[in-house]
Amino acid sequence: MTSTTNEIRNRTDSLDENPIFEEQQGLLQPGLPTAIPPPATMGSDAIKPEGRKGDGAANIIVWVFVVTSWAIVFSSDPGSLGWFKYHPLLQTLAIACFTYGILTLQPTSQPKTKAAGLQRHKIAMIGLGVPLILAGTAAIILQKNSHLSPHFTSWHGTFGIITVAWIVIQALFGGTTVWFEGALWGGGMRPKLMWKYHRLSGYILFPLLLTTAHLGGGWSMWVSINSPWVVQLLAYTVAPIFILTGVYLRIRPSKMKFF
Repeated sequence: MTSTTNEIRNRTDSLDENPIFEEQQGLLQPGLPTAIPPPATMGSDAIKPEGRKGDGAANIIVWVFVVTSWAIVFSSDPGSLGWFKYHPLLQTLAIACFTYGILTLQPTSQPKTKAAGLQRHKIAMIGLGVPLILAGTAAIILQKNSHLSPHFTSWHGTFGIITVAWIVIQALFGGTTVWFEGALWGGGMRPKLMWKYHRLSGYILFPLLLTTAHLGGGWSMWVSINSPWVVQLLAYTVAPIFILTGVYLRIRPSKMKFF
């Protein structure tokens, strides 16, 4: 009996590194069987806290970043800014959604928290973050077109279009691993094998996103004119560093198992 229990535990642990597995096993579908919990938690519904160092700080700082950006816009005669005013408003909100989407999922270690985290991740990323950043990008394109201004003439603009394109690809790639139980990848455990690449891509993309925000706010003449230099420094240089640090504290390279 002991050897059988250990075998089940080992098999469960080997598959317990990705939220797709729990979704496929029916944790998101009432009435279907779930993985057998280890003997130590058998018969208990207790869920361990999933918080990690840096979570609270990253969540607080990203909203300080958002509120500061909104305050600068609304204190700078927003009616005269045309389409431009929507660009920082929407892009900073998108960054907050992406930050939350990462922190709420990576890493979770229990089947129930993985399943719930995956749902929050999808809502934050695809439901909110992607539409917001696309709308913010459309706003600056409309602003430039209305003034017949050239596009992508700054590092912020160049990094921005690369980042947005990558985000769209990232969202579609991640979605294909969970939509219709990963049918595009053949179902079963194949989507799980692709998820680690989605995760790695996200960890490379996120600092690129924050770098773009730094270039847009930290080196912007408009921000320099409409805010004190210390606010510009803290909001667009210091804050992105702390946000990235908080997110990176959650990285577990061993979970991705490329080698």
